[in-house]
Amino acid sequence: MSKRIAILGATGSIGTSTLDVIAQHPGRFEIVALTAHSRVSELASLCQQFRPRFACVSDPSCYSEFKALMGSAAPDTEVLAGPEGLEQVASESSVDAVMAAIVGAAGLKATLAAARAGKTILLANKEALVMAGSVFMNAVHENGATLLPIDSEHNAIFQSLPERFSGTIEGLGVRRIILTASGGPFRTRALAELRNITPDQACAHPNWSMGRKISVDSATMMNKALEVIEAHWLFGATAEQISVVIHPESIVHSMVEYLDGSVISQMGNPDMRTPIAQALAYPDRIESGVASLKLPAVGTLTFEEPDLSRFPAIRLAYATLSQGNSASAVFNAANEIAVAAFLDEKLPFLAITEVIEETLTEVPLTPTTRIEDVFFADQLARSCAASIVAKGRRRERNVA
Repeated sequence: MSKRIAILGATGSIGTSTLDVIAQHPGRFEIVALTAHSRVSELASLCQQFRPRFACVSDPSCYSEFKALMGSAAPDTEVLAGPEGLEQVASESSVDAVMAAIVGAAGLKATLAAARAGKTILLANKEALVMAGSVFMNAVHENGATLLPIDSEHNAIFQSLPERFSGTIEGLGVRRIILTASGGPFRTRALAELRNITPDQACAHPNWSMGRKISVDSATMMNKALEVIEAHWLFGATAEQISVVIHPESIVHSMVEYLDGSVISQMGNPDMRTPIAQALAYPDRIESGVASLKLPAVGTLTFEEPDLSRFPAIRLAYATLSQGNSASAVFNAANEIAVAAFLDEKLPFLAITEVIEETLTEVPLTPTTRIEDVFFADQLARSCAASIVAKGRRRERNVA
């Protein structure tokens, strides 16, 4: 039987790469649902091609326009809207696996709905774990859901662990997990030059093709900071068991070091279709469309320690893990506000992590045993971060 798939965030880079892999294997997968936030013409075109049973725009204001487009593009597809529509398709009984590829906190509720419905979750939305790690993982375990990581780093770690891995590295002889990072576009740029970095410069990643928010996270290495927290929850690893190393070539996607000194890595060309294909077919292997890795052509693989003065986000991630409670939710929310302000040219590049650190200082940390606790902390942090950004704007105008 074909595996029945729902893709949350079908018009984004992960969503389109997932559809590319699926299109190479007719009959093996069935697209049951596709969603997008507001890119209605793109979503309608995908629905015309893949004929899902359900399609959802998470922005309710786009419903009428999308409904009209679908009347001619895919009239047999049921059209849904809003966060409720996302949760409906994520928990739909006819869905076997959910590709969770909505960027940021917006994807949390739907991904949690998939966990509570006991689905196989292909997790590309790292914020679900960063914001609500204990709540989310409890839902996975209590409802028999299966969690397969899509981030290239966490997918590489998953592939490098023994088959008997069942949610924790405890008892597997693992000394540490080593997350690799490209270092982004500004790894060697003089710090003084980073003050005038533009959004377009920050979004020009040297190795990966990604959305703008994720590209900025890569430039600040916030993506790696979030991945440290994500690895803690995905693999049951302590902060001391998680390391970060800069690897500019992006060929070694991450590594696992064992007590006997062995280090096992997963390697491949930097293309997200590789981890997507691995997770889609798990435990089997299928063609992804990615070219074979030719090591002689690569030549040299290099590694270096991250410069925490250049990339303070990594330092903040470890501090956030040690604080516990709502610190991770605050960390993520402040970053989303700061990155949005930078992309809107309302905040300098170097001020992104400054806003995050100030928000972590100002927002009181509280226990997060329920999803409501998580969203309360998220809203407090967003309000605080937005206020910090606004104060900075006022200071700039006064100086000018």
